[in-house]
Amino acid sequence: MYRAAPPLPLEQNGRYLAEHIPTARLVGLPGADISPSRGDQEVLFAELEPFLGESAEDGALEHGPDRVLATVLFTDLVDSTAHASELGDRRWREIVEEHHRLVRTQLGYFRGREIDTAGDGFFATFDGPARAIRCACAIRDAVRELDLEIRAGLHTGECELMDDKVGGIAVHIGARVASIAQPGEVLVSRTVRDLVAGSGIGLNDRGQHPLKGVAGEWQLYSVATATEPTL
Repeated sequence: MYRAAPPLPLEQNGRYLAEHIPTARLVGLPGADISPSRGDQEVLFAELEPFLGESAEDGALEHGPDRVLATVLFTDLVDSTAHASELGDRRWREIVEEHHRLVRTQLGYFRGREIDTAGDGFFATFDGPARAIRCACAIRDAVRELDLEIRAGLHTGECELMDDKVGGIAVHIGARVASIAQPGEVLVSRTVRDLVAGSGIGLNDRGQHPLKGVAGEWQLYSVATATEPTL
């Protein structure tokens, strides 16, 4: 931006800059001051406001959502419909509330972040796969006090962050892995297996499985032990 009638020929300088800066445009403002920040400020801000708005929108489109590497954990109660039918709505609601309390206690202890709770299942993220596995095992053991079993699935990959939501293919893979797990089983992808080598976590090969909506066959592993490593 430049003042259209300055005491010095600054329009030529401004035009040179605009021609050599990609996507730039030259704006002449009324007045005779050398600096655009002096003189009629209303005209100045009238040009700045839409420019800043366009820049913010362009930046959001160019960069897209933030992406972070995370381990996703999905848990699901086994035979919840049968339990609800046997116990009745009121008692089952009390059991589910206690289940949620136990899950959240373990998430807090292992520094997991609760993302969503759908019915009787949890979706959480962790910044480390070993802690995520140990958390899943702790949840499984804790809810057995309520005569409940869960199945759990984990995967590590890049996730998209948008506001408070987490998405991306890594999330879909984690959910699909959980759907294959047997009652009481903590099932992980090969990616997780590779990342926890040397952590004291024992895994059993569960073979290759197709994951609905995800290309290819996926090697999965069942958690056998999740002890802390010894120094």
